[in-house]
Amino acid sequence: MGRISVHLHGLAKEKAYAEMLKNYGDRLKSCSIDIVFHNSKKSLDDYFDAISKNSALYLLDENGDEYTSRDFAKTIKQWTVSNRDVSLAIGPVDGWGEYKHRNTNLIALSKMTYPHELAAVMLVEQVYRATEIIKGSNYHRN
Repeated sequence: MGRISVHLHGLAKEKAYAEMLKNYGDRLKSCSIDIVFHNSKKSLDDYFDAISKNSALYLLDENGDEYTSRDFAKTIKQWTVSNRDVSLAIGPVDGWGEYKHRNTNLIALSKMTYPHELAAVMLVEQVYRATEIIKGSNYHRN
């Protein structure tokens, strides 16, 4: 079974974002999905070195593929039954730079741009929502 990890470049500095990330992170622990915070003072090279080379890497980027919540849940379900681990990564505030061009797996939360801390909360919430859709819970009511 493949593991899913959400990689965030640095801790949320805003208290509200940090609390939301903790809340969803606690909920996801029961789903075997990890949230990994990386030191924001390290370079992108260090960030990528810390992500498993054996995992399929998906970068969040405004030019990536967009999903509905239900489609994302189907994708998450495929990832969890796969043998390969998956890493979803939110980059630093200045974006991915050259790394974006080295990676063809791009996911967009929206065509709009959000502060990276808010994007982190939105991604983690969507991962949680996907797990709830898979379970058939009432969390996602549409």
